[in-house]
Amino acid sequence: MTEKNMATGTASDCILEVRNLVKYFPIKSSFFKRTIGNVKAVDGVSFKIRRTQTMGLVGESGCGKSTCGRTILRLMDKTAGDVIFDGVDVFSLSKEELRHLRPRMQLVFQDPYSSLSPRLPVGEIIGEAVREHGIVDSAEFDTYISRVMDVCGLPSYYKERYPHEFSGGQRQRICIARALALAPDFIVCDEPVSALDVSIQAQIINLLKQLQKEFGLTYLFISHDLSVVEHISDTVGVMYLGNMVEYAPTEKIFKNPLNPYTKALFSAIPIPDPDVKLNRIILKGSIPSPANPPKGCKFNTRCAQCKEVCKYVPPVWKEVEPEHFCACHLFDNSSEQMDAERKMEEAKRNQKGVLKQEEVL
Repeated sequence: MTEKNMATGTASDCILEVRNLVKYFPIKSSFFKRTIGNVKAVDGVSFKIRRTQTMGLVGESGCGKSTCGRTILRLMDKTAGDVIFDGVDVFSLSKEELRHLRPRMQLVFQDPYSSLSPRLPVGEIIGEAVREHGIVDSAEFDTYISRVMDVCGLPSYYKERYPHEFSGGQRQRICIARALALAPDFIVCDEPVSALDVSIQAQIINLLKQLQKEFGLTYLFISHDLSVVEHISDTVGVMYLGNMVEYAPTEKIFKNPLNPYTKALFSAIPIPDPDVKLNRIILKGSIPSPANPPKGCKFNTRCAQCKEVCKYVPPVWKEVEPEHFCACHLFDNSSEQMDAERKMEEAKRNQKGVLKQEEVL
């Protein structure tokens, strides 16, 4: 592999810092195309990822995990917030500056078949961006692609074959090789093993860990499979309806989940022991629409520990214990409780005022 094209911009321990990231998708009226609302896919998410570590991002379908990952890579425009990669604000870069940064930030897609062009042979799929960004000289190009394929467990004679000739696991190795060929520092893995058989999943996870150790890679690993996340991640963030509800080192969050949603999510992890009885927490109802989320805490409609204040006031995101962050009114201190109650009474008065106006009209 070649040396990185861009020098490290900072000596900070964190390669990625996300600050209050917001991504809304406008809802247009059918006739006049006016914006009549927003789908709040990502609604104020903050976290950091240290160099050479893996952060797992989990949550139900539709909670905004993939949108968060793609917005971080600037594949989508943000609505608000900041994404700081290696000391550089990603959304402040010009097109030319972003083009130079692109090789350092890569993405491995969920579906290894639809993300590969059926018209190109494997060698060209892996080498297309390498040639475009000038990663190596043309004289070294063929040897370089062979080395990348070998590192990812792909024989060099696969170069002339097409994606339809491979199994799902082999296709995902091709996707990983395509990302690795650009000598990245950071890779977003968007559910990279969910479309694969269990035995193949283990091979791909082991490959990702091996590449991380060998090349010093940093991962944002998005997944539904909590057992996989527990195995590969150093830290874990839990999302619900566009918000981060809990974030901590993997061992802490799996040993002592704090948020009621995290507890319910983790209670579904199967245990391969017939003598162990699962204490499954069944959530009431279905996940609300991100276009019209509940007021206050977004989880209040399904939470068994919901208090009255949860229905009116969003919880504060704070560090409950060292390195363990959570957003839940169950962990409010006395001053935070008083502040939340004051906001709740204010929200109730405003609600009564609106109802009176509607009665008059």
